[in-house]
Parts: sequence; structure tokens; C-alpha cells
Amino acid sequence: MTDFQMSLIAAGGVFVVGVITYNKWQEHKARKSVERAFASDHDDVLMRSSGADRSEPVLDVGMPGLEAAEPSFGTAPDAPEASGAVTAPSGAASGAASGATSGATSGTGFGSADPLAPLAGSSAPAAPAVPLDAAENLVDPLIDCIIPLALEAPGRGERMLPALLKLRRVGNKPIHYIGLAVGGDWAPIVHGGVYTKLQAGVQMATRTTALNELEYSELVTRLRAVADEIGAEPEVPDMIEVMSDARTLHKFVAGHDAQLGVNLRSNAAPWPMSTLIGALENAGFDVRPDGRFAMLDEAGGVLFTLSTNVTLGADSTDRLTLLLDVPCVAPSRDGFGAMLKCARDLMLRLDATIVDDYEQPLMDAALDEIAGQVKDFYAEMETADIPAGSPRALRLFS
Repeated sequence: MTDFQMSLIAAGGVFVVGVITYNKWQEHKARKSVERAFASDHDDVLMRSSGADRSEPVLDVGMPGLEAAEPSFGTAPDAPEASGAVTAPSGAASGAASGATSGATSGTGFGSADPLAPLAGSSAPAAPAVPLDAAENLVDPLIDCIIPLALEAPGRGERMLPALLKLRRVGNKPIHYIGLAVGGDWAPIVHGGVYTKLQAGVQMATRTTALNELEYSELVTRLRAVADEIGAEPEVPDMIEVMSDARTLHKFVAGHDAQLGVNLRSNAAPWPMSTLIGALENAGFDVRPDGRFAMLDEAGGVLFTLSTNVTLGADSTDRLTLLLDVPCVAPSRDGFGAMLKCARDLMLRLDATIVDDYEQPLMDAALDEIAGQVKDFYAEMETADIPAGSPRALRLFS
């Protein structure tokens, strides 16, 4: 064997050793990155001192065994005694006034459920108490997974916003940011502001789904990239705890997600659409591009909607459906009362009968009973610190 061949063999051996060493180093680096992102041996962020005693709301909404059901209201459970922690009651039991409501729930809807159980520990780090009337703009410790971002140095809002705006949503879950301003208040990040700390909050549930593992993994990966741009280090909560809280919150949302409606059936011939549309506009309905009609309150908010149950090009219809999105309308606006009044007025104007989904007439007694049960439902949401129609409820039920 010549010296040249020996040199080639030696060079090849060195190359192979180098490739193996490089691969091992890459594996080690990747493993450390994953461990750093999802390590469960970090300090309990709820026990860490934040410099001031703060009392935060605790969502207490475990609802195992929730089953789908038609929207109906039953007797609400007794309100729990005050114990220093916010609790959320179970969904209203189904079965009362059978056939007295129409429409359908979104998601799993109303149904009987086990009593709500307290959370077995929150994954959210210490966070500022968020005023309910500002919850749509700020990180909300009741419905968001909060991730603190420790800044290397105070930063200006206009320098951080371009990076933060790159991450505003994972899946269908919105992400909000707040900063601790030099003046000492937590507020949204704005141009001209100077902040010493940041917090990111991803909403843990929506009307349709809970935050899942894939979305959380995407959040952590993308948030680390954003943090690198602004000179910050995220403190990532344990994924297992976050997933548990997200599923619990979604069970509460599913158990209180209802669209409650009544139908109007023509007593004679179907109504011509050309005449009907004018009658509905005269009754105060606002025509929407999707063919639905919306009844607005004095402030311009939607109280309830009306569907003609036919396509836009139809010539006539013999059935109308008025629908109330219960958790999205505050009790003070009396959406159900306004919907019933409108249904009764239209019944007289259009020569119609108020019926349920099975074409059975709905008597005033049954409707009045449901009106009382709607009040019980609103009381449950109030007890859960998610009042119907509040910014917090609108975020969850959007």
C-alpha cells in the first residue's frame, strides 16, 4: 500500500470522526433547547415573590362528563359561599320546559354536568389584576396563559412593537401583550412608552377549541424568536399544567355556550320576501350581508338576530327564527325580553304563531318560565367572574 493511499485512508477516518462529533453536538444542542422550553423542574411561578401581595382570580370550572344537549334551562345550583376564590357553577340542567326553546347550541351546548371542581393549580405566573372592562385589550389571568418576558434593559414601545406584531395568534387563539411602564402601571405596548417588563398572554380557550399541545409548542418556539429580537427571556410555564387549565376553561365555555331562539310560523300562505323584508326593516331590524337581520340596542350593539330560513334568492318563506346569543348579551340589556316582545309584535303583524322546533305552539307561561331560567343562567356566569356580555365573555364566546 502506497503512502498516498495511507494518507487518503487517514483523511477519510478524520472526516468520519468529524461528522459523528458534529452530529452528536447538534443532538445535544437540540435536546437542551427542548428541555429549556418545556422543563417542568422550574420554580413554581405562583409562589415567587413579585414585590407586592396580589390577589388573582382563580377559575374553578372543571366539568367532567359534559354531554351535548338541546338548549334548555333548569334550576341553577345554589351559589357557593364566598371562600376567597372565584368559582364557576355548572351549566344549567336540561329538561325543563321541554320543547319550549328552539335553536341550537354551539359546541357541546347545554347539558347536565358534574359540579365544578377547582383547578389543581394554575400555570399562570403572577400577573397584574386586570379590570374587567379592559380585559379585551390586556392580558387576563383568568382566561390567558401568561408568559413573563424579562427584558435585558428597559425598552421603548416603538422598538418592540414590530417584533411583537409578528406573533398575534396561534391557531384561533389570540395573543395579547402588556408592559410594566416606568410609571409603574401595566398597560398595552404603545409608541412612546418605556417598559421594564413584558407579559404575553395566549387565550386558553375559544368557543370551538381549547389551546392544544401543537399550538402551545408553536407559541413557545415563535415567542423565543420574538424575545431574541427585543432582548428578552421568556419564562415558559409547564405545558402539562397549561393544557389542563385550557381544557378546564373550554369545558366551562362549552357548558355555557347557548343560542336560544323562538320560531314564527305563518298561519296562512308563505310571506313574499319583497314584502317581508320591508316589514322587518320597519320593525327595526338591520339587514346584514349574509341575509340575517340584526336587532340593535341604543348603543348599536346586537341584541338578537333573525333568520328567514331560506336562501337570499328565495321568493317566500313561511318560517322565521329569532336567535339570542345568550352569553354575549349582558343581563342589563334584557336581550331575551326584547326578543320575546319582538316575536309577539311580529306574530300580530304577520299573522303568525310562535312555535318550537317541533311546530308546537309556545304559550306565554312557558316563555315566561324560560325567561326566569335565563336569569339563573346569567347569575351562574356572574358567579364565575365571566359575566354575560362582558369583554371577558365576548373574548371567550367570539
